[in-house]
Amino acid sequence: MKKILVLATGGTIVSTLQQNGLAPGLSLEQLSYYFKESHHSDAQISFQVLMNKDSTNMQPEDWLHIARTIYENRHQYDSFIITHGTDTMAYTAAGLSYLLSGIDKTIVITGSQVPISFRKTDAKKNIEDALTFAEHAELSGVYVVFDGKAILGTRAIKMRTKSYDAFNSINFPYIAAISQGRLDILYRPETETINFENKMNLCPNVFLVKAFPGLSPQFFDFIKKNAKGLIIESFGNGGLPFEKRNLVTYVYDLVHSGIPVVITTQCLEEGQNMSIYEVGKKVGEAGGITAGDMNTEAIVAKLMWILGTTNDLSEVKRRLQTPIAHDLNYI
Repeated sequence: MKKILVLATGGTIVSTLQQNGLAPGLSLEQLSYYFKESHHSDAQISFQVLMNKDSTNMQPEDWLHIARTIYENRHQYDSFIITHGTDTMAYTAAGLSYLLSGIDKTIVITGSQVPISFRKTDAKKNIEDALTFAEHAELSGVYVVFDGKAILGTRAIKMRTKSYDAFNSINFPYIAAISQGRLDILYRPETETINFENKMNLCPNVFLVKAFPGLSPQFFDFIKKNAKGLIIESFGNGGLPFEKRNLVTYVYDLVHSGIPVVITTQCLEEGQNMSIYEVGKKVGEAGGITAGDMNTEAIVAKLMWILGTTNDLSEVKRRLQTPIAHDLNYI
């Protein structure tokens, strides 16, 4: 008999209509009722409320709270299900993938686009699918289960604000298809070996900026004084302007001030290759760290996790470019 611990954190799934709009409002007893209603197996399910937040209010410190709770209960349970809001679910999934890297447990994050108490809701299906995956997948690591699909925690991105199929798997195969209690494994990730010590620490002092025509270099002066790390969503294959508003010189300045600058792309699919164009090569020569085909949510969480352990630029680069939880196929 599998033992599953459900950790409630809030989100749309438990929201009710309140004075200022939808906000988390269902009790643990009400949520557990819906789980028991969707439960068609011999698994033993326990419940715990960790927080009751709209996921917009979810912070890196909350990732740590969830991760530590799972770690402390790892010997008592076979699998874990986290009910969570959809807006920052991908960030939490990535954060937990690093904080709990190497743990030999199935960790499922799910939620809904429509509250579970509403007549037309996707929550009941997602709960049933999450239970099916948690009980039968026999896969360790973190997964987002939503709309009949299981997605690796470091590869999930919310693509839609209203539709039930809110999440896509980016640059990685879907892990499983789930329907009416049936689980079909589509891709079984290979086991990874991490060649550095895992720490359950985070440094949230990371900034993310999306490059756009006209971005003022003065922004980088602020970063130099206030940040421990910077992520830039560049154009295309990793390019930044070096004419007129020369951002490349500011990348160089930040790196030589000891601040890692990670370069990703605004394009969701296929990643980046900074060696193709002059505008990308110059960024690389300035010290920008290419993130290959990682998605932004994973980069944010991974950089916070790395900086929680080390500020050494060469080590930050090595760890960022080391595949963890299959977040990276190439650099």
